[in-house]
Amino acid sequence: MATTRNPIAPFEQARFNMIEQQIRPWDVLDAGILELLALVKREQFVPLAHKGLAFVDMEIPLLGSEDEAMRKGHCMLAPKVEARLLQDLKLTPSDRVLEIGAGSGYMAALLACRAARVITLEIEPQLARMARDNLQRAGIANAEVREADGASALATEGPFDAIVLSGSVAEVPHRLLEQLKVGGRLAAIVGMEPMMRASFVTRTGESTYTTAQPWDTVAPRLVHFPEPSRFHF
Repeated sequence: MATTRNPIAPFEQARFNMIEQQIRPWDVLDAGILELLALVKREQFVPLAHKGLAFVDMEIPLLGSEDEAMRKGHCMLAPKVEARLLQDLKLTPSDRVLEIGAGSGYMAALLACRAARVITLEIEPQLARMARDNLQRAGIANAEVREADGASALATEGPFDAIVLSGSVAEVPHRLLEQLKVGGRLAAIVGMEPMMRASFVTRTGESTYTTAQPWDTVAPRLVHFPEPSRFHF
């Protein structure tokens, strides 16, 4: 008797492989994070043309060609980078979170499952619509997508318990740090190619901050954030 092939099974095997072969070896060992990665369906946040890449260890282009997407930051971060940022940010269920760079909405979905509320800013209108639609289809009700330039716009609901930059910057603007509550944490990938650092900044007082940079990675740039001059005299 012929057997009916289950179309879901390949995705589940690929998801398992992603968690066990990419994410866990990258020191993502928090059981709650690993369980969440199994529950939130990453392939549902990937454009149809790239759905086969949903669990691959790479950035996934969301708009235009791969080169254009990398240049403009229109991409999903690699799964292990998203997972490690989420783990090291140490969210609590009462946290209010600001994300800069919604992309497809996947990171916002993960954040929303660990926090009370997420506001995510996306400068590209098409991506903002994509993220909003993806979150709605996934049943995520506590994440709000706003079309705004995260390099200049400020969410009036601040200060926040946590801020996440879903892309790299040359340096973290002080105005973003001022949007943190005392005790709040900001996660960003900071520096210049070929090597950047995952940076976690904690606001320890009214005007004091501490920074930890526990691991290295590289990620596409968020647009409109300041870049240092390349000219030296």
